[in-house]
Amino acid sequence: MTGNERRQEILHLLSAGERAISGKELAEQLNVSRQIIVQDIALLRANGTDILSTRTGYLIPQQRSAARVFKVFHSDEDVEKELALIVDLGGIVTDVFVYHKAYGILRADMNIRSRLDIRRLADDIRSGKSTPLKNITSGFHYHTVVAENEQILDLIQDELEKNHFLAPLRDYEPVNFWGKPDTEKRD
Repeated sequence: MTGNERRQEILHLLSAGERAISGKELAEQLNVSRQIIVQDIALLRANGTDILSTRTGYLIPQQRSAARVFKVFHSDEDVEKELALIVDLGGIVTDVFVYHKAYGILRADMNIRSRLDIRRLADDIRSGKSTPLKNITSGFHYHTVVAENEQILDLIQDELEKNHFLAPLRDYEPVNFWGKPDTEKRD
């Protein structure tokens, strides 16, 4: 079995299973050392595969079944509140992007899943390591949010609206992210 074939088999085993599989178990099944498995996992991750390491072994997280883009607006002081609202309701903020009239879409990965992730981002911003991307478009920005189902995304949307974070779409924006007729959410 070649290295590529072995890595494909690792992906198959991790995708098919409902539980984490230890490195030792993978090594035994594939007749290689545990160190080879560790190297293969590192290569798979480097190629973009999301593989989690748990205390009981490796696993590929179940894919989320729903995603939605929200256009939002808030002050720098409300960054943590906005993100906490989303993760507390079961959403994962996968990215932030802005639609700049001159530069087009500028995007950054976030992968905010917890309040700890939010705290780390906030610490980076407070320390001066970076500033929020939203500041180049006067506070307007978008987040792609994934969740287990559409109902969770509906709850998130309702809470963003209640907290006055949702922003109206403008005529120059290329997509209506809410899936409603264009006239319903635009000014």
